Formats: sequence, structure tokens, C-alpha cells
Amino acid sequence: MYSPTLDSKIVGKVIADFRKKKGFSQEVLSGFADIGRTHLSAIERGERKPTLETLYRISSALDVKMSEIVTEIEKFI
Repeated sequence: MYSPTLDSKIVGKVIADFRKKKGFSQEVLSGFADIGRTHLSAIERGERKPTLETLYRISSALDVKMSEIVTEIEKFI
């Protein structure tokens, strides 16, 4: 039986790319998103997957729609 999974490294790379395009450090983005910097760092390294709530906070802090991030993730899968 096929069981699709989402590669956390892809998710992290996409989030990091959006952050860098905005010119934000991890410290700044985590502050705007109200999440810990170490949590954001773990997400970007692919060690953790963000919850929908966390993804929403990150996208809001980046001033992009959550769907834009998801669309970018889907390009890699």
C-alpha cells in the first residue's frame, strides 16, 4: 500500500528560501512568527515539520499566503 510522506528537508528548504528572499534572519522571522529560533532552525534543517499553526505564523510573518509556501513545496514532490 502506498503511503505518501512529506519530506521535511524540502519543507525546511522552501521556508528558508522564503525567509532569505525577505532578507530576514532566523532570529527576526522567529520573533515575528512568535516561535522559538531553535524551533525555526530545526524546521529549516528538516529535523522537524511545522504544524499548520506554525506554518500559518511563518507565512504571516513573511507576508505571504500559506498556499504560496505549499505550492512551492509541491514543486519538489
